[in-house]
Amino acid sequence: MGASSGPRLSGMQKQVLGLYREFLRAARSKSAEDRRKIESFVSAEFRRNSKQVDRKNFIYIEYLLRVGKKQLAQLQSPDTVRLSSLDISVSETINHKP
Repeated sequence: MGASSGPRLSGMQKQVLGLYREFLRAARSKSAEDRRKIESFVSAEFRRNSKQVDRKNFIYIEYLLRVGKKQLAQLQSPDTVRLSSLDISVSETINHKP
């Protein structure tokens, strides 16, 4: 039956991983060059935040999730064809620490 191979994830951890997967799915709809840039950028941002943000700072993690969902919606828009629009919003919001 459904045996798990790793530790159980919290609801918030599942949300973060889900958001990461959605970014990667959204990147598939872009050109090959933009896809590589988006995947690299998203991976670096998630990795950076995983190291810099305290796992118990739930309020800040929830804030980052909300910001990420807005950025994902922007990336999923057919009008967004380049990564530069994502770079601007990410650098303005994620680099700001409360």
